[in-house]
Amino acid sequence: MNQVYTQVSIDQRGVANLVLNRPDVHNAFDDQMIAELIQELEKLASNDQVKVLLLSANGKNFSAGADLNWMRSMAEKDYGQNLDDANELAMLMHKLDKFPKPTVAIVQGAAFGGAVGLVACCDIAIASDNASFCLSEVKIGLIPAVISPYVMRALGERQSRRYFLTAERFNADIAKQLGLLHEVTSVSELADKANGLIDNLLQNSPAAISAAKALIHNIYNRKISNNVVAHTTQAIAEIRVSDEGQEGLSAFLEKRRPNWLAPKPQDN
Repeated sequence: MNQVYTQVSIDQRGVANLVLNRPDVHNAFDDQMIAELIQELEKLASNDQVKVLLLSANGKNFSAGADLNWMRSMAEKDYGQNLDDANELAMLMHKLDKFPKPTVAIVQGAAFGGAVGLVACCDIAIASDNASFCLSEVKIGLIPAVISPYVMRALGERQSRRYFLTAERFNADIAKQLGLLHEVTSVSELADKANGLIDNLLQNSPAAISAAKALIHNIYNRKISNNVVAHTTQAIAEIRVSDEGQEGLSAFLEKRRPNWLAPKPQDN
């Protein structure tokens, strides 16, 4: 039986932790890990118990990128087989990017190559101050093609021109300046920082969060046109008349907790 390269747990709050679990090879990913991640993302996306998704990794490093043996096998495959492999990786990035619940990447140590794409696909990314990043593909005669739409969205074209071409390593503080990360903290405080963000997310309407994510995907980088304006007006009208929209507005006006939050002990 093959070793499982990922771990999944869901706590009582509805926080799912999807963990890269190949610490012996710095969580380098291959076709098996990619397939497992896709499968788990699909299951978690359809699970109504899940409110937030954490993407994390066991061991000292988040991920060293592509597995050496996997890359060796790709060198022996023809164009069609390489296209199939690339399509699987593209599907993983797409599934993570369009995951309907909020996603938080927690990064420690190295995040190289395709791992930078995973970080860029998450809604929120935090890292320890010992984290480092590298878009290393050109060093071995390749390009960061599949991850490029997500990484360029985070870094912008100008910075992508530098880091795609130089393949230089950059630290967590630079990654934050570039827009890849939202927060940098010490290793010892990483879990607390993540939990603080999760607490904020869990206060909010699950339906509204999903709708807000869809809004961003639909509106970002589009010219403000009549179609865009119409989309936004329809979006707010739809959410206002939705069950959670009605509940949220009523709770606000009545100065009570909305029903997606558990009552406070003193409210019982």
